[in-house]
Amino acid sequence: MTDTPQHPAPTTGAGAPPPSDVPAASRAAARVLDAVEGAVVGKRTALELVLAGVLAGGHVLLEDLPGLGKTLAARSFAQALGLPFTRAQFTPDLLPADLTGAEVFDQRTGEFVFRPGPVFTGLLLADEINRTPPKTQSALLEAMQERQVSVEGTTRPLPRPFHVLATANPVEHEGTYPLPEAQLDRFLLRLSFGYPTPEEEWDVVSRRLVRRREEQSVPQVLDGEGLLAVQAAVETVHVADAVGRYAVELVGRTREHAHALVGASPRGTLALITCARALAVIRGRDYVVPEDVKALAHPALDHRVTVKPELWLQNATGAGVVSAVLEQVPVPAAEQPSAAGTGGTVGPAGERAGSDG
Repeated sequence: MTDTPQHPAPTTGAGAPPPSDVPAASRAAARVLDAVEGAVVGKRTALELVLAGVLAGGHVLLEDLPGLGKTLAARSFAQALGLPFTRAQFTPDLLPADLTGAEVFDQRTGEFVFRPGPVFTGLLLADEINRTPPKTQSALLEAMQERQVSVEGTTRPLPRPFHVLATANPVEHEGTYPLPEAQLDRFLLRLSFGYPTPEEEWDVVSRRLVRRREEQSVPQVLDGEGLLAVQAAVETVHVADAVGRYAVELVGRTREHAHALVGASPRGTLALITCARALAVIRGRDYVVPEDVKALAHPALDHRVTVKPELWLQNATGAGVVSAVLEQVPVPAAEQPSAAGTGGTVGPAGERAGSDG
């Protein structure tokens, strides 16, 4: 049910920026995206969001129709980031021990030894996660949140870095088990790729004809230490009070909306801010602007909003609630920090509007 872990060949000086060097981290992120785009065609914006979730230290749920590149994107990110990669195919008969590992009796020594499961990796592709029952889905909860697993009373830490890219096919309702809200909340972002344009689809076909084989691979850009260095640089990104309060108000309004049974929790606010910092690095800035928050509002909040059951027939969704609050909450200007300690005001799209004397 799982692929054998793939450990990429080590590279010397695999592009790891110093821990606080945001420009170097931005260049590394751009190289990662360029590498992944060599395999996944025409999805730069969606790939930016996936990378933002990884650089923010979290996990990403890719919910989309079959055949749109979800598995390919996960494998390509693992190759470009230089992480050990495993793939677990979720099926109705998958057991929790199939993910976490189990104690196995060794007849040669007469003792039980632990055989690690596929979660002991750098990047885990949880393929079709909604095809397995809740008991097995919940086996990922501790791993995703605590970066550890407990088997037979023993707690074992997972490698660092550790990330989960999970896929779900929304059309296969028969034989599927929707993810409970508690596990959905563990994913920093939920997003989809959507169908390609005719030009992009022909690009996919033409690349396959030129390649003359089905398999694809992308070059390694970073390694585990390099990824941790980029994540450390993300932690230095400046968030102005106005931008932070804008995110807080967006999340707060989801709890007050007339269609919402349950709004986004403070974990949603944290996801919005941490991913916005990562997106700022990807876009070459060491500060967050409101446009970063707006770009992440749907991926970070839609799956954290539950609408009232009586509104299901009216096609009310979490996405509709988030769209409504985005229109209601005024977009602030943000202060751009400078090396000299003075800042200017930047508008919603990040343009410099003026500076303090």
